Amino acid sequence: MPPRRPDAHLPPFERVVADHGPTVLRVCRAMLSAADADDAWSETFLAALRAYPDLKPGANIEAWLVTIAHRKAIDVHRVHGRTPVPTETLPERASTTDLPGTGDDELWGEVAALPFTQRAALVYHYLGGMPYAEIGELLGNTAEAARRAASDGRAALRRRYSTETGSVK
Repeated sequence: MPPRRPDAHLPPFERVVADHGPTVLRVCRAMLSAADADDAWSETFLAALRAYPDLKPGANIEAWLVTIAHRKAIDVHRVHGRTPVPTETLPERASTTDLPGTGDDELWGEVAALPFTQRAALVYHYLGGMPYAEIGELLGNTAEAARRAASDGRAALRRRYSTETGSVK
């Protein structure tokens, strides 16, 4: 007698698609536009095909497929939420803070010219009020490395700003 396959208790996947495909499509269409629903339906069955051999005996296949479809629909919504909306022109907004474009553009230009780690440490600490331990974690460094990056950034700004403008020593 040949060894039993782990998926021997499951009907052929083609029959699962034929039996439950319309239900999954209705779920996708209820949550998404028609074009997105078709894509989510396909993604649902691709994901299900990969996981199908490991499905437990007696599992509710339709509920399992609807759960996958629901998650695929959420993925589509997330993608659409991250997609920028093109516009002809950007709206002008007056700033109420002393940030780039609202005052000392020369200084902000110098800050922008700093290496990323120095700029990030300065901005997170002085504008964001974050302690160096959190900055280090955020940048994948230690608190000491974040403190050093901020110190190096301040020193570079002092050198550049005083050399170019002659106003700070």
